[in-house]
Amino acid sequence: MTPASGGPWPAVIFYMDAGGIRPAVLEMAQRLAEAGYVVLLPDLFYRYGPYGPLVPKEVFAGDVRAILGPLMATTGNDKAAEDTASLLAYLDTRNDVAARKLGAVGFCMGGGMALAAAGTYPDRFAAVASFHGGNLATDAPTSPHLLAPKLKAEVYVAAAENDASYPPAMAERLEQALAQAGVRYSTATYPAAHGWMKPDFPVYDQAAAERGWVEMLALFARNLHQVGD
Repeated sequence: MTPASGGPWPAVIFYMDAGGIRPAVLEMAQRLAEAGYVVLLPDLFYRYGPYGPLVPKEVFAGDVRAILGPLMATTGNDKAAEDTASLLAYLDTRNDVAARKLGAVGFCMGGGMALAAAGTYPDRFAAVASFHGGNLATDAPTSPHLLAPKLKAEVYVAAAENDASYPPAMAERLEQALAQAGVRYSTATYPAAHGWMKPDFPVYDQAAAERGWVEMLALFARNLHQVGD
């Protein structure tokens, strides 16, 4: 997705949540594009095959693990990072992309993927944001916090209150890894529930979401509009 006119523009890769590609996610990507970015929104469930589109309110009303588990099992931080090689190669073919360095943003499961991508390709990412990302610092070999020493991007991590997928102890572990690595980062805990940024989630919080958009756009503005090839 691109702005309506002008260009070239900086690029941002949008790492989706576990609800997959659906109208609300497309609308979010379009909003980001209209702010002045080439936005690449990959379907990270492509290994699964055809699905959905899923309706979050229906998913959350049913057996979430049974519905989303098989989809989520086809991807992960490591696989998303591997996929990013192809995404970067594609963006490099576009003449409407302003520079080699770009941004990444991820939501829910995509938060860890965005961090993993930026740590795997540190010379390509200047800014990365995670919104209500889960499992960002675990004992798993694919935990995003392990890539902190490689990060060159400025990082913004927005957490939800009382989020079982990202408890305070995990947040402390991630922040310690970022600080020890000398990463430029900032964090915030929003008075909202996990998933608050997604307009089709039952927990969507408009006020908190708008705050998130302000922070995200500021992050990208100060890092992506001043980078060259």
